[in-house]
Amino acid sequence: MSSLNHVVLIGRLARDPELRHTASGTAVANFTLAVDRRLRPDGTKEADFIRVITWGKQGENCANYLEKGRLVAVDGRLQVRAYQGQDGQHRTTAEVITENVQFLSPKKKDANNGSDEASSPDAEMLDDGSPDGFDCQENPPL
Repeated sequence: MSSLNHVVLIGRLARDPELRHTASGTAVANFTLAVDRRLRPDGTKEADFIRVITWGKQGENCANYLEKGRLVAVDGRLQVRAYQGQDGQHRTTAEVITENVQFLSPKKKDANNGSDEASSPDAEMLDDGSPDGFDCQENPPL
């Protein structure tokens, strides 16, 4: 029997993305996605805060165009890994490694003249020629 590891989430960024580069120069961005749970019987909401990792051009686009509060959809796989913290304790973390990130928030308005930002990936076409809601699949092999 085969197995399946596929995650699809829609939520808002809980913080701005952080962009780094590997020793070989590959871009990697990470951010935290706040995903609402169903309402409790008393009407209050809860959210899960999920770490998201995105590689390559997609990571650069996320770092350049996303910010805290923006609505996005991520499609990828769940990865659980162990590491040793700075205090020497062994820890585990779960994160989503993306294959696709869709920017769902509407275009921002320029405060000065009310026009749409032209540099946003929410524009009709990106500099790399990919359409709105781009799909950059530059995940390095793990």
